[in-house]
Amino acid sequence: LAAFSTHVSQIPVCPNSICSLLPKTCSSCIPHIFIVVITAKASIIFVTLQYNVTLPATEEQATESASLYYYGIKDLATVFFYMLVAIIIHAIIQEYVLDKINRRMHFSKTKHSKFNESGQLSAFYFFACVWGTFILVSENYISDPTILWRAYPHNLMTFQMKFFYISQLAYWFHAFPELYFQKTKKEDIPRQLVYIGLYLFHIAGAYLLNLNHLGLVLLVLHYFVEFLFHISRLFYFSDEKYQKGFSLWAVLFVLGRLLTLILSVLTVGFGLARAENQKLDFSTGNFNVLAVRIAVLASICITQAFMMWKFINFQLRRWREHSTFQAPPVRKKPTVTKGRSSRKGTENGVNGTVTSNGADSPRNRKDKSS
Repeated sequence: LAAFSTHVSQIPVCPNSICSLLPKTCSSCIPHIFIVVITAKASIIFVTLQYNVTLPATEEQATESASLYYYGIKDLATVFFYMLVAIIIHAIIQEYVLDKINRRMHFSKTKHSKFNESGQLSAFYFFACVWGTFILVSENYISDPTILWRAYPHNLMTFQMKFFYISQLAYWFHAFPELYFQKTKKEDIPRQLVYIGLYLFHIAGAYLLNLNHLGLVLLVLHYFVEFLFHISRLFYFSDEKYQKGFSLWAVLFVLGRLLTLILSVLTVGFGLARAENQKLDFSTGNFNVLAVRIAVLASICITQAFMMWKFINFQLRRWREHSTFQAPPVRKKPTVTKGRSSRKGTENGVNGTVTSNGADSPRNRKDKSS
């Protein structure tokens, strides 16, 4: 653009000269300018957050105007772009961190795949947990828990809040192509699909139903517990005697499920149920009706029950393996039979086996007959 403007500024003002130079200059520069403008407009949809609303400043809240966001169909393009970014970051962590550790530790194929899974998820859970905690502190969620249901619908979000949800959706969507890139076993694919689908279902549900405040708190709580599990598994692969992390995770897992149910029932069952506006309105994003509240609570309760069932099976299998590993081997006692035959057996050989030097050898029978 700068070269084009400089070139145009050197053209004489004469109309004849302009007409003579148009085929040479504009024919080569205008297509490039058109491509740059179209690319810039298209890239904004993918890179930046859409649906920005600027609210005027008020005397009670702030001295400056605030920029808030709501969701729309263009968010799919933003999710797609950051899904590609997540794939690139996944490959960087895999190549420059996890693969180097795998070469040093010489893991088996089973441990190799589990180590890669825990390494990737522990990095993501740690980053998302710290980021979510920062949002909770900056927006006073901890000091005022009633913000979870007060002033619903929460259709306007801050930049941090919307970008957090866009990043979460992008990360879990990127897990689908990673099943192919990581060459996941066929028997592990159904488990991974259920795992990824549950995350996308609940995150997208909180985002679309304008329950982003409750969803953020539950995600931070869940991510912290999952981070502890995967970091404990990484230490376990380096030293199989390390078990303290799993014990702490087991306690926090149960507490996390209880807190999730308590916060969900408190927010949806009591807070939103007592709200004045309980009419379904798609224009304002109000989904505070009885059917939606029942569906939300049912999905959360079913998911927590499913996770507890998987947790109990995991603990039973782990305790069973631990007990069989520590149990001493049972030694079989030699069976002793009564009677004359047993006495002869012990005299004729070792442990009842007959030898050639026994009393019933052919030579001894010959001496007895003579």
